[in-house]
Amino acid sequence: MRPWRSGPSDRRGYHHGNLKEALIEAARRFIAERGIGGFTLVDAARLVGVSPAALYRHFRGREALLEEVAERGFTELAERLARALRGPGTPLERFTRMGEAYLTFAEEEPGYYAAIFEARPPGPDGCAPVQAPRDRDAFGLLVEALRSTFPDGFSAGVDPRFVALEVWALSHGIATLAAAGRLPTGPGLPTKYDLLRAGVLAMVHGATARTGQGIGP
Repeated sequence: MRPWRSGPSDRRGYHHGNLKEALIEAARRFIAERGIGGFTLVDAARLVGVSPAALYRHFRGREALLEEVAERGFTELAERLARALRGPGTPLERFTRMGEAYLTFAEEEPGYYAAIFEARPPGPDGCAPVQAPRDRDAFGLLVEALRSTFPDGFSAGVDPRFVALEVWALSHGIATLAAAGRLPTGPGLPTKYDLLRAGVLAMVHGATARTGQGIGP
């Protein structure tokens, strides 16, 4: 891993109350470069330049630190999705740009992206994981976007939540394959954004086929 850019000044920053932010940034970098299981609290302390004991002033343990990284990541992802939905163009164009923003976030912030889906807060007993609020919020944001894009609803029997899950699964699958370098690329092959647009159009077309709604470009 590349050296911490501010070097010894990180210790001075800690005394000014910056240790928590430095630890979150360190964890984000470790996850991006080594994966969710690629570091320990000792590694994070060494990178920041403090003793491992100092970490416990801000986090109960490694899982608490990972959960904070996940929450920060989801906040940024939600902001990007919301901006895409508020942008110019037809409702369908704006909805499709949400998917594009999702793919871009996964590419630009691999540490945050991995933490969002792999970190889990402890349950009431301190051990068993529970569903993170951000998971429900992310799904709710997508459902809300679908309902605002298609206020007349979908074909009889098609629940917007079902379409939202399909779009989310498509976006996550493409992002995961691209991150792993397993998405075929080359002359004549679609980009990940092309794949996403085509998939969203196909899903929406199927969901609106019997409602008489035009999906537009």
